[in-house]
Amino acid sequence: MRRILPALGLAGALLATVVAVPAAAHDDEARSGRPTAAPLVIGHRGASGYRPEHTLESYRLAIRMGADYIEPDLVSTKDGVLVARHENEIGGTTDVDKHPEFAGRKTTKTIDGNAVTGWFTEDFTLAELKTLRAKERLPQVRPTNTAFDGRLEIPTFQEVVDLARTEGRRVGRTIGIYPETKHPSYFQSVGLPLEEPLVQALKRNGLNGRKAKVFVQSFETANLRKLDKMTDVPLIQLLDASGRPFDFAAAGDPRTYQDLVKPENLKWIAGYADGIGTAKNLLIPRDPAGRLLTPTTVVRDAHRAGLLVHAWTFRAENQFLPADFRVGADPNARGDYIAEYEAFYGIGLDGVFADQPDTAVAARAGLAS
Repeated sequence: MRRILPALGLAGALLATVVAVPAAAHDDEARSGRPTAAPLVIGHRGASGYRPEHTLESYRLAIRMGADYIEPDLVSTKDGVLVARHENEIGGTTDVDKHPEFAGRKTTKTIDGNAVTGWFTEDFTLAELKTLRAKERLPQVRPTNTAFDGRLEIPTFQEVVDLARTEGRRVGRTIGIYPETKHPSYFQSVGLPLEEPLVQALKRNGLNGRKAKVFVQSFETANLRKLDKMTDVPLIQLLDASGRPFDFAAAGDPRTYQDLVKPENLKWIAGYADGIGTAKNLLIPRDPAGRLLTPTTVVRDAHRAGLLVHAWTFRAENQFLPADFRVGADPNARGDYIAEYEAFYGIGLDGVFADQPDTAVAARAGLAS
């Protein structure tokens, strides 16, 4: 195995150490990918609960709210530049439909086996994408975010790295970067592989070593195994609550994401990755009414395999919370998100992806009070 991280203790022991260790104290450990005393807070697409996702303003706010890491999802432009978008289809996150000069670019493509209609980053040069402006992807859920529609550019990965450094100097701490390679098999198939430009960017910025405060994540396995031979930064295997990695589907591998959290497959993952990024339901499932059930053994099993466990995605609105913690009938109102964090911090997580990073920071601080 390339990396075997020290196994963590029981959840109760972890929580006992959280009380004694402030968030800043685990910076050195987090850089190296080793288990940390206090759970990391990862700004999911920045502070996407407050600003349109994957914009510099979203990342900047996440940092100012105390996030340890910011998370850019990476896709490629036609000229091979990595940019931050949740998907390569940008009809739902930009004003491209308001640009008549790009009307002819609308098309249907097959992405990971699914037909998708819209506009795609790989059909635009960076210069063309820079003429577009971001918009809120969930306007019905987060209407206040729409105030920023039409004002913010699509950032490049380099711009995200530069922002993390600038804001890090301002707040006096190192800000980590947690990029995700989106649809790597697809981009490989169209001649725009994501791995090479990502590793080149990390090297160019002095972020390619084990001590760099970087995690690289993917829902596919083949590209992480490729990256394992290209970089020393910690790698995170993303695991959904259903389905299977697209590269498995393409290769005829029958294993599902739920199969991959079995102890024998966690040991396999530990041969190329340093941790797993799991859907919350793999850790604490819900009953048909949406209430939390007994936690699974995934965190324990992953730690025994030497893997970190980061969970996604924590959101404050009722519709995203377990039924136990919803407040009132409005699906877009805030529920008792602190109670959800407490439940998940209590099973020994090493980090959380949060749309509202300030809520995760506040819940973490509450463990020490």
